[in-house]
Amino acid sequence: MDLEAIKYIVAGVTVMLGIMPSAIFEGKIGVAAMEAMGRNPSAGAEMFPRMIVAMAITESPAIFAFVMGIIILFS
Repeated sequence: MDLEAIKYIVAGVTVMLGIMPSAIFEGKIGVAAMEAMGRNPSAGAEMFPRMIVAMAITESPAIFAFVMGIIILFS
């Protein structure tokens, strides 16, 4: 196996391991927020911005993993 193939495999695994947990937990945040808004609709206006901030914080490791994969791929 040559070096180029190993770079592709390592970049793919890096991105996969960084994005999978972020996607799972982002889904859990969304489900919890929607359930809470369904139980108490008047609190939806307060909860929605907090949900968006929590999702943005959860998404940041996925973005870092993607950037690391690109760096590995083109180095």
